[in-house]
Amino acid sequence: MSTSAYHAFATLLASQGHQTTPAELHGLLLGRSCAGAGFEVDAWLLDAADLLGAEPEESLRQALIGLQEMVRGELTGEDVTVVMLLPGDDSPLAERAVALGQWCMGFLAGFGLTERSGELSEDASEVLQDFVAIAQIQDALEESEDGETDYMEVMEYLRVAPMLLFSECAKPVAAQPKPSLH
Repeated sequence: MSTSAYHAFATLLASQGHQTTPAELHGLLLGRSCAGAGFEVDAWLLDAADLLGAEPEESLRQALIGLQEMVRGELTGEDVTVVMLLPGDDSPLAERAVALGQWCMGFLAGFGLTERSGELSEDASEVLQDFVAIAQIQDALEESEDGETDYMEVMEYLRVAPMLLFSECAKPVAAQPKPSLH
């Protein structure tokens, strides 16, 4: 996600008086989706409103629906990576690290909101434990080449780790019907 998309979403949230960050919202959406909440729009908007502390105005509502459609495409598509809604590489490392922690906290909250049946595999449990640890990284990264390297490694992990949880926990999503040629 480009810096402009993150900042545009942040501006939209702030203009409606919300303190929530785009990173936390995206994490919440992805966490609930990976846990098997499905992609029903009204349920997502209710969870988002709970996080926001208010019903979103129409412009934000439409942005949230668009965000959900993007996540649905990523999780059910051919690629095995997630595009995260975070500040871009031109933002200070400290700002990106805080947003990464907020994303992980949102993910864990969304995952925890969703009822699941059965136990998680050892791999899935480890992923969630990793997210808990990553949520606390804000102060651990220094503005340095090593800090940048550490941040990029964590980002790469977070782009693929949700797919394991989604494949284990999510109910199969019906394929979109293809238009008939007849």
